[in-house]
Amino acid sequence: MIAARLHPENPTTMTKTLITNALLVNEGGTQEGDLLIEGDRISKIASSITADDSMTVVDANGRVLMPGMIDDQVHFREPGAPHKANMRSESIAAVAGGTTSFMDMPNTNPTTTTRQAVADKYDRAAGRVAANFAFYLGATNDNIDEIRALKIDEACGVKVFMGASTGNMLVDRAETLDAIFRDAPGLIATHCEDTPTILANEAEAAERYGDTLTAQAHPKIRSAEACWLSSSMAVGLAKQHGARLHVLHLTTAREMELFDAGPIESKRITAEACVHHLWFSEQDYERLGNLIKCNPAIKSTTDRAALRQALLEDRLDVIATDHAPHTAEEKARPYVDAPAGLPLVQTSLVSLLDHVNDGWLPLTTLVHKVCHAPALCYGVQERGYLREGYYADLTLANLDATTTVTPESILYHCGWSPYEGTTFRGRIDSTWVNGQLAFDGQQVIVTDGGQRLRFAA
Repeated sequence: MIAARLHPENPTTMTKTLITNALLVNEGGTQEGDLLIEGDRISKIASSITADDSMTVVDANGRVLMPGMIDDQVHFREPGAPHKANMRSESIAAVAGGTTSFMDMPNTNPTTTTRQAVADKYDRAAGRVAANFAFYLGATNDNIDEIRALKIDEACGVKVFMGASTGNMLVDRAETLDAIFRDAPGLIATHCEDTPTILANEAEAAERYGDTLTAQAHPKIRSAEACWLSSSMAVGLAKQHGARLHVLHLTTAREMELFDAGPIESKRITAEACVHHLWFSEQDYERLGNLIKCNPAIKSTTDRAALRQALLEDRLDVIATDHAPHTAEEKARPYVDAPAGLPLVQTSLVSLLDHVNDGWLPLTTLVHKVCHAPALCYGVQERGYLREGYYADLTLANLDATTTVTPESILYHCGWSPYEGTTFRGRIDSTWVNGQLAFDGQQVIVTDGGQRLRFAA
């Protein structure tokens, strides 16, 4: 990967950009053709479009042109943790990785648990982030009135931590969970791990290993049973109340039986996998230790294979990242003190392109899971597809090139990646956000072109 050089100023933008000779990947198919951008929109898609002097012409030379990735699960750490990350730095890394839209989680400092706090984050993002943006309202044990008052377009959803993670936002009262699933006006996104089970596992591991406890115990502490107990409860509550539920970052084979196969358009309960759970397995803890400590934990190779199969069966509907940076110094602490989470947005799409090259993940499935399905899942307006009249959020990718992650290439504020030294088969050559060329394969050239995502019921 070529290190990106950041240019904060907006270049003079051309009115029209014509991308020719592309392999357009969209809505379950591929076709060779051209795509014309006018302003911030896709104005025409055809097998051939004649260029004129008003257009900047980009010859794709057979490379893949797809919608930009919509990442529905990131932690950009703003407000409250500027030493880890901020919206600007992480959105720049996202655009360099082919992601054009993100939805940010509420476990910030202060937490995003009021509608005013959500509005404040929109104000923070306006005019200073590289990708399009939206924010969750976080649930607590005592903010049900805020949840009930939420309007569909005020937030991308309500985030419920049904298991303790980062930020002390555990919702564990039965009556509160019942009220949320009964009364939330839109999508409920859940982090599902059972805290009593985790605490018992922690105590057992501490007694057994003492000071020698390492991250290799993490998938046993944040166990498959802890995941099942919580995710099955969430699905049960959603079915009881007819709620619109989206279960985030699933990790185990057993959980797959909770979700129906089939098109996302017909579902009230949807499910998600994350890129690191598709790439790593628990065998990697010996090599990477705390660098891949995350919640829920990375599990076995059997679990990873089940996640991959569930994506192909459409039991898992969406692929996201759960990008969650911490400093290298924080990650170097002993296991029990090291925070959970890892930075992922700059490498998410190239890791998936590597799976395409492996042969198990069809390219059209990749595009559906990271572009179309998030748009459908959340009701994102006019994004996530190659369609005339839609916003020109686009990624040009090369399946025949490679991307090597080096310290110099990393754009995250935290400055490290669990993939350092990895060479992926695939490369992001260009990213357009709202019609502007934001990343040209070597440098991020528009760092403030993101717009607020809009949602419809």
